Amino acid sequence: MTNRGSELGTFLRAHRTAMRPEDVGLPGGTGVRRTPGLRREEVATLAGVSVDYYTRLERGKETRPSPSVVDALAGALRLSRDEHRHLRELVSRRPAQPGRAELSRCMRPGVRHLLEALRPNPAYVVGPINDLLAANPSGLRLLAGIDSWPVRQRNIIRYVFLHPTARHLYEDWDQMAPGVVAHLRAMAGEFAHTPEFVHLVGELTVKSNEFASLWERYEVDAHTNGLKRFRHPTVGRLTLGYEAMSLNGTDGQRLIAYYATPNTPDYDATVLLDMGDPALDDQLAGRDEWAFSQYQPDADPSRESGFRRQPPGAF
Repeated sequence: MTNRGSELGTFLRAHRTAMRPEDVGLPGGTGVRRTPGLRREEVATLAGVSVDYYTRLERGKETRPSPSVVDALAGALRLSRDEHRHLRELVSRRPAQPGRAELSRCMRPGVRHLLEALRPNPAYVVGPINDLLAANPSGLRLLAGIDSWPVRQRNIIRYVFLHPTARHLYEDWDQMAPGVVAHLRAMAGEFAHTPEFVHLVGELTVKSNEFASLWERYEVDAHTNGLKRFRHPTVGRLTLGYEAMSLNGTDGQRLIAYYATPNTPDYDATVLLDMGDPALDDQLAGRDEWAFSQYQPDADPSRESGFRRQPPGAF
């Protein structure tokens, strides 16, 4: 997992073992196959390369297949467009430099101004492995309970799989969780050698069987926009659109912004999140059936994120 060759091999092996012979027009045969998915020789035949060459690819001894071979492997393994692109990137990236320093947590001042200007819409900035770097008030409060963790522990993927609130917060957790892992997998080719990446994957693999299973699948079809449905412990149910935007000139940072149509209950809920009134717990009691012992509505997230608490829309 620490260099291009092994990451390329891991990718090919994961997708080979996920395939069934009948998926590519091969007879399934009778009895139990000793090899899960396709055999190496079957993939090699479908891609038009020698078994020895394909084996070298999987073992990381060959790391520079030609573009035509990459395309042939993508066809043999029935890769999606995003997976095909990821395979090309794994081949074209320079070898990882060992001993790379920690990922930067610094942000440009202009990005902080954008977070403030987006209020009351929830928004936050994450690093390449989804460390939470900054958030406006509603953005932090949308991730109910994450403010109970130390700042350096706040990571969206860790939150999704390990925080006791997350599974109830996301109404479509089962559909959303694979996309979260897919994004982290997509980052592996470039950041797998960093200590933060190694620690995060190791922690989640040990503590979450669901993460470990999704990680082995090596899917990279992450979503950058769409809708998410929440069951928030303070403002109840709400559905928000979202956009994930890469910040140019950074080490893989992204701005995640949520939105709702003005003058709708969903938008009103974002305003309430932005206001952060502790009295909301009493006012909205009974709107949601879930109780979250980890949620602390009295905490002031603006203190840690560096934001002054202002009326919605103030700049």
